[in-house]
Amino acid sequence: MTPAARLSAAMEVLDAVLSGIPVEQALTGWGRASRFAGSGDRHAVRDLVFDALRCRRSYAALGGSMTGRGLILGGVRAGGHDPSHLFTGEGHAPRPVEPDEDARPPTKAEACDLPDWLVPAMESSLGDDLPAISQKMQHRAPIFLRVNTAKTTVTAAINVLATQGILAEPHPLCETALEVQNGARKVQSSQAFADGLIELQDAASQAVVAALPLADGMRVLDLCAGGGGKTLAMAARAKVRLWAHDINAGRMRDLPARAARAVAAVALSDAPEATAPYDLVLADAPCSGSGSWRRDPQGKWALTPQRLDEIMALQASILDRMPGLVAPKGYIAYATCSLLEQENGAQIDAFLARHGGWHRVLERRWTPLNGGDGFFLCVLTRD
Repeated sequence: MTPAARLSAAMEVLDAVLSGIPVEQALTGWGRASRFAGSGDRHAVRDLVFDALRCRRSYAALGGSMTGRGLILGGVRAGGHDPSHLFTGEGHAPRPVEPDEDARPPTKAEACDLPDWLVPAMESSLGDDLPAISQKMQHRAPIFLRVNTAKTTVTAAINVLATQGILAEPHPLCETALEVQNGARKVQSSQAFADGLIELQDAASQAVVAALPLADGMRVLDLCAGGGGKTLAMAARAKVRLWAHDINAGRMRDLPARAARAVAAVALSDAPEATAPYDLVLADAPCSGSGSWRRDPQGKWALTPQRLDEIMALQASILDRMPGLVAPKGYIAYATCSLLEQENGAQIDAFLARHGGWHRVLERRWTPLNGGDGFFLCVLTRD
């Protein structure tokens, strides 16, 4: 496929997404209908689609419309390219640009690529950092690996990855974090991955686990384990007895295999109260995902005020469950991958107002300006 034909294909996929079809489903549908497209073409179209979704509002302003064509035209202009070289109408290229497809300056919300309703909350949460964070979120996220220090060292992992065509460098956000510089698409098929030497995990997510008050011999519960990334990171950090729970047990279906690969002992639990109390309970709670929207840009546009209220109510219920699971001198650790203060510090303030006898041990925030995703962590213990 020519570069111009790839633009046309991305427009087709984006029109499907804008009609309400999930992005992965739209990409799969296009791929099945386009057997002529090679792997390079599929990767290129995918990148064009995700770039456009990250920058949906700013590209629409620059491209003249909220359509697949408008988003791709806006992306070409945002990249500083003359669209007349690609929009020729020849072969499979997009048709030439029409007079009514002029660019216009984006509004503030459009320049930040945020829904209008969300801008005040983001401004309140991020202050003067909002423009810089928004700019970071308009680009794809780095690929990070966690070195499994239960099986290898950071230096050894870097060397093994290099022999497999993957260039990775240490990242300052966490001592176990590597940022992939080249060969990212080889990671999951690499021997290093198969041998459990590394896992795919955001650097800020790793930093959350590094900040937990873990110690050998602790009984630890990952209350909202999901796929188990933080569960396995905790297992590598200290010799703890570890349980994993998720309200949707299906999310943990791959965890036993991942734990075996990592040589980590993890017990899956559908009734964590039965094995309480624990010395540490971590809840990486369901959230807006605003800290990781560059990985899931469609999630940003799907969020509504009503959905955010539902998520916050769920977060409060999870926090209210945690005191009954913790030993008298134990810790509650509440985390989100959100940038919104109402999901973070405000949730902790509300919890403390509902539950006397608790206090903060530490509270930390990470944003994309630190290099990884946006995360929040607060650790509490009893007075």
